[in-house]
Amino acid sequence: MVFREAWTKKNLWWKHISSEKIAYYKQGKEHLEANGFTIQAVVIDGRRGVKQVFQDIPVQMCHFHQAQIIQRYLTKNPKLEASQELQKIVAMLTKTDEYTFIQLLEEWHEKWKNFLKEKTTHPITERWSYTHKRVRSAYKSLNTNLPYLFTHQHYPELNIPNTTNQLEGFFAYLKGLLNVHRGMKAKRRTKLINEILKGKTRF
Repeated sequence: MVFREAWTKKNLWWKHISSEKIAYYKQGKEHLEANGFTIQAVVIDGRRGVKQVFQDIPVQMCHFHQAQIIQRYLTKNPKLEASQELQKIVAMLTKTDEYTFIQLLEEWHEKWKNFLKEKTTHPITERWSYTHKRVRSAYKSLNTNLPYLFTHQHYPELNIPNTTNQLEGFFAYLKGLLNVHRGMKAKRRTKLINEILKGKTRF
């Protein structure tokens, strides 16, 4: 896990973890604040619970990760018309303003709200479930993250990135370096990662 300052391209805090936990985000935030840093804003990938850690700070949801979430629900080439239309709206995310995006999403929901309510009864259990669960989930994700999708437009003076691409690019760089040293023992591998994180301020 890495906390990285976007404009200086410096890795400020990191932790080797076996699984991602919200407590680690809190630990990183508290570490930086205890060492004199002022966190002006954060860009996150949408993991549940992270927003609450930074609830007193402007939070921007990464547009790339939001688009990836929708793609997982709808696939790259959706067959349903409702899915195709929603996919086109998501494609507008980086190209429009908050008001226009909300309007597009509301118009889509008004058009397809009855479609989203359709239910299927299972013949054996006689229990029902929503027929278009994946489309519903895609819409729910957008609706839930909507307050955080345009934070960068609310605070132009902070120049907040709308993606975590800079950090993702660093991770790709890091993995490339590690691949050169395959077969390295875990302890030495950890030491190498730490050295890269300390010293790599530009790429």
